[in-house]
Amino acid sequence: MPRDEMNSLIQKIARQARLTFRGAGGSGGDGKSFAENVAQLRKLVSEVRAEDLQIRPRKSAQAPVPAPHSPPVTYMHICETDGFSMGVFLLKGGSSIPLHDHPGMHGMLKVLYGKVRISGFDKTETPPPGDPGAVLRAVLRSTGEYSDSSPPCLLSPHRDNLHQISAVDGPAAFLDILAPPYDPDDGRDCHYYKLLPPGQAPSSASPEQSAAGAAEASGVHPREVWLLEIPQPDDFWCGGEPYPGPKVSV
Repeated sequence: MPRDEMNSLIQKIARQARLTFRGAGGSGGDGKSFAENVAQLRKLVSEVRAEDLQIRPRKSAQAPVPAPHSPPVTYMHICETDGFSMGVFLLKGGSSIPLHDHPGMHGMLKVLYGKVRISGFDKTETPPPGDPGAVLRAVLRSTGEYSDSSPPCLLSPHRDNLHQISAVDGPAAFLDILAPPYDPDDGRDCHYYKLLPPGQAPSSASPEQSAAGAAEASGVHPREVWLLEIPQPDDFWCGGEPYPGPKVSV
């Protein structure tokens, strides 16, 4: 690997991610605690910009008319190990990554250009296995808008583990680190959810719990909500495109 790529910011991020998640929850292998390694990774990720990855912001006015069946979201794969995966998601203007979960996973998201709105939820109960129509209680933990000047957004196995990401006022892109990667064979499959409005909350819910279905609009956090597990929405799918930036060795 050329020396400039060995010393690139994204290579440093990959090295730190590998160290951080080598023993997630304990020591990362360098004697530092998991929290210390996460803090160092977050510091590096906060510095990354679109130009570091040779990605140019895509302006709606300059973009060609999209093909009828072109994906609303595309993904640039950078690298993956048993411990983590890293890549870039690119969202077209007006598109969203639907509400979904990250079972047993940590995550770090850094906007590279544009602006995204992120709503984060915590499950408060475990749905029955293999029941895609299950309704479960959750807590709307956070909502916020993030731009390239914002710090990274974090998730853990128990906090903000479910989230929805929507492009605001045009296209957007963000660097995404997940640890460990999705792996259906190891119980880490992606599940999609729908936020139930108050009138569709289970009959067992109290009036206060039913009213919490409008929590996102209220802006008050945390608030209890009801979620319905659904199949992957028909209007969402993710395409792929080449990553143009410095090579990464892990």
